[in-house]
Amino acid sequence: MSDLTLNKSIYLKAEPAVVWEYLTEPDKLAKWFHAPKTPLKQGEELSMYGTESGDKLIWGEVKIAQPPEYLEYTFTVKPMGDAVSTVKWTLSPVAGGTRLSLEHSGLPRHAEAFDLMLALDKGWDDHISRMRASVHEVTA
Repeated sequence: MSDLTLNKSIYLKAEPAVVWEYLTEPDKLAKWFHAPKTPLKQGEELSMYGTESGDKLIWGEVKIAQPPEYLEYTFTVKPMGDAVSTVKWTLSPVAGGTRLSLEHSGLPRHAEAFDLMLALDKGWDDHISRMRASVHEVTA
């Protein structure tokens, strides 16, 4: 049973194609999130590793990759057990940059999982903040 969803949205002073690279390219992902060994591509396995530990932290599959507009992948971390959630990124051009929206759905809804929900909520805030800083450092 899962029906909880996290939603985040930010504005970045960069074109969608640049933001897309930060969502799919290993060197750019490592600056703000976790590092895959290969670029994220539709139909391929998703494996993200800690930039310092090298440990596999996130796994799933890239379901849809439509550059530079939409990226969707399944998302599992160890504390989720067998549960599989879905992460969707939508990139929309706006005057001066990009609106980036995140939807993380299918999260466990039982009371014992609420701490996980809080950790993911804070984690996305922290990661997105680092993305903003990294993108703006390059485009400034």
